[in-house]
Amino acid sequence: MDLSLIQKDILITLISLYHQHSHPIKGDDIAGIIKRNPGTVRNQMQALKALGLVDGIPGPKGGYHPTVQAYKELNIKPTDDAAEVTISINGVPIPGVRVTEIDFTTLCHPDLCHSLVKIVGSVRNFTIGEEITIGPTPVNKLMIRGEVFGRDEIQGALLISISEMTSLPKKAIRHYMSSPLISLPPESTIREAVSICSKNRIHGVPVIFDEEMPGIVTLTDIARAIDAGQSLDTPVRSIMTHDVILVSEDTRLYEVIRRFKEREIGRVIVVAEGRPVGILTQSDIIRVFPTL
Repeated sequence: MDLSLIQKDILITLISLYHQHSHPIKGDDIAGIIKRNPGTVRNQMQALKALGLVDGIPGPKGGYHPTVQAYKELNIKPTDDAAEVTISINGVPIPGVRVTEIDFTTLCHPDLCHSLVKIVGSVRNFTIGEEITIGPTPVNKLMIRGEVFGRDEIQGALLISISEMTSLPKKAIRHYMSSPLISLPPESTIREAVSICSKNRIHGVPVIFDEEMPGIVTLTDIARAIDAGQSLDTPVRSIMTHDVILVSEDTRLYEVIRRFKEREIGRVIVVAEGRPVGILTQSDIIRVFPTL
């Protein structure tokens, strides 16, 4: 059947909202997203009901939900376990919009890299010239950043000029951590900590006692202690940082990268069965993935 542009806009927005909230969707909510008059949306809903593409639920908690025929008409699989690939503006995901397909229209050009991004949701949410971020995608953890230079309302797609594209590392952090773990007992002195950091060119040393790790002493801790007039013979237990981030060795690297950013930290201690086995720092990540 031939649907008009506004009917397709309403239908894909209805499907997107229904997947997010799992309850009937108000016509006014759809009108707000696609920037149409609520009366126009209600009139179009009657036509879509007649075509067997939507069902209406009466009552104060009622609204509309898509039928199986609606998914077939738009060639969308009605699966509940489909991964959500979001589009964000300034780090904020756009509600009611998700990516279903990314086609690279120019990939071999030395100066240009464009893509056609098909979405579920209204392309009216996006403005020409707007910078957006797509991803990560479920399998390759692909992140795409670019500028919108066109909108295709018939296909429900955005035309993107890509400025940056990164595939986030998926392996567990045990593949990237520094091991064996260089450590100190709590009774070691600041002098010994300075010597170990200098010899191994590191910025922090975990403090371990009986396979437990009560803290870590960093160059910042040492500088703060010396500035406060403490002796180089002071035990590190009295100056170490107790708030240590422990991460399982099976954690994916891209998840740790996110923690570095969110917590504003420079290192995590890697543990296996509760026992410290290695350390992962920002330097380790940059050394393996210099483009990140």
